[in-house]
This record gives sequence, C-alpha cells and structure tokens, in this order.
Amino acid sequence: MKHKKIVFVCTGNTCRSPMAEAVLRQELKRRKIGWYRVSSMGLAAAEGAPMSENSLRALAEAGIPFDEDFHARQLTEQLLREADLVICMTASQQKILSGFENVTSFPALCGVEVPDPYGQGIDVYRATLRVIRSCMPKIIADCCPPINRK
Repeated sequence: MKHKKIVFVCTGNTCRSPMAEAVLRQELKRRKIGWYRVSSMGLAAAEGAPMSENSLRALAEAGIPFDEDFHARQLTEQLLREADLVICMTASQQKILSGFENVTSFPALCGVEVPDPYGQGIDVYRATLRVIRSCMPKIIADCCPPINRK
C-alpha cells in the first residue's frame, strides 16, 4: 500500500511546522495509523538549520518524541506536487500556495492560526504547541481517515 504524504509548512521550518510534524507523528503512532508519512518544510527555510531550541524544549517537556537529526527543508514545487496534503500554519501561507489543490491551513481546518513564536520566550513556544496539539484531533479526523482495506 502506498503511503500518503502530509507536509506541514511554516516560514522557516524551525519552529511551528517541525512541532506539528512531531505531534502528528506521535498521534498517528498512538492510534496505530501507519499509512501516512509526515514531514515539514518552510516557505523561506535556511536549508539545513536545526529545530529551534525552544521548540525542542517544548516538545521534550510535553513528552513528544522528535527527530534529533531534524534539519530545515525548503518547500519546492516538486515536493509540493508529491505531497497528498500540505497544511500551512496561517491563511496567508495558504494564499501563497493557492494554485495547488492539495494545500490547506490550520485556519481552514480548525479555525485558528498557529502564531509564529520565533525569537520569543519558551512560554510562547509552549502556547504555540498547545494550539497545534488542540487541532490534531480535527486534523486526524478530517485528513487522516482509516484506509479501507478490502
């Protein structure tokens, strides 16, 4: 069975989208849903940059496993076309990618933007992670349905 590819997108791919990637991976694993591949990329990523320290800290405090070898990746048109679903953190990011039918956003799915914590304190990163986590049940229900195996 071919895996479906879900990509989270933010600006730099060092804060929000890697946290969303880690949260969805954990939830899919917990629910024993194994037919999705989850990644994250940035619209203006510094290719190869590590995940922000506060993102790592917020995930660790919440007990959410993450890829210790994570490095930021730039979203390319080819990667965009290969994805089954691209989920942006904000409506403005979705608008930038509006020519692609496989693109949506947290506001479109959950009615909430995921604020950018870049350069702020750990409490802002914790709050950002709470927003992401609160949206995951809806994202899973709407975007990761069980695959009918006949």
